[in-house]
Amino acid sequence: MMKKNILKGVLFVGIGASIYGMLATFVKLAYQEGYTTSEVTTSQFALGLTGLLILNFIQTITSKKILPSPTSKEIKNLMLAGTSLGCTSLFYYLSVQYINVSIAIVLLMQSVWFSVVVESFITKKLPNIRKIISVIIVLTGTVLATNLINTEITLDIKGIFWGLMAAASYTMTMFTSNTLATHLPVLRKSIIMLSGGSVVIFAFLFFAQLGPLHFDGLKSVYLSFTDNTEHIHAFRYSILWKYGFVLALFGTIIPPVLFNIGFPNAGLGLGSIVSSLELPVSVTMAFILLGEKVIFIQWVGIVLILFAIVLMNLPSRKEVIAEKIS
Repeated sequence: MMKKNILKGVLFVGIGASIYGMLATFVKLAYQEGYTTSEVTTSQFALGLTGLLILNFIQTITSKKILPSPTSKEIKNLMLAGTSLGCTSLFYYLSVQYINVSIAIVLLMQSVWFSVVVESFITKKLPNIRKIISVIIVLTGTVLATNLINTEITLDIKGIFWGLMAAASYTMTMFTSNTLATHLPVLRKSIIMLSGGSVVIFAFLFFAQLGPLHFDGLKSVYLSFTDNTEHIHAFRYSILWKYGFVLALFGTIIPPVLFNIGFPNAGLGLGSIVSSLELPVSVTMAFILLGEKVIFIQWVGIVLILFAIVLMNLPSRKEVIAEKIS
């Protein structure tokens, strides 16, 4: 029975990671049709929130027991934590606007070693040798995966900046979602966190697109940051049915549900290894659908990053012995 549960967990986490890995390719396709970052993120979060509310309603009326409700403090903390969820999507999609999907996903995966640094600060302990080696491998893999050793390659600094900001936000999301209100049902917790993320997304929509269109004062502020006025126009609702449903399903509904089902069965270590499928799936999708060029040395870098994730999450000898004794 235990092996079946582990297999079930690995399957759910793997499918969730693969689906999430497809997300950036659809974002890039939306950009090619002229849609803005504001429109893409707004459609994803608005439809994602609607979908989760429907699922939560179904769960509430079909559940045989009374589901726990969050306290006002938990709602506040989860919404605050959810802002990092909104920032992750926003920063990641901004990154994709300037650089290839295959490089943006590699930058997002820097959350692997970001989390090691954050964990060290929280626990006030230096990481063990294996984690340090894993971080070095990730950094080496990143240099190869982004093809930085090729002097002819020029990466947009804006894309790199937003990609690293997305990694930092993603790291914060992982830590908060695993520690806050863990007793709540998955759907209820996801709705509250997504509501917090939606505040960030809707604020960006107003200040980067709708606000400058209707208020001259905001437009002057906007123009002090950039002279690009192509994004200042009315919201195009066609994004909702063209890409919104796909982005909501692949970004805010299916993966979180599958992860929350899969991780308890697979375990955090094995689940983290399987979830790294997101990286090769994202690069492969960009290669097939977008025609992005991915050379051999970049695949070597991707394999190194995947190896580092496996190395970091494998149980130590002490943990294996302790598990056998128990």
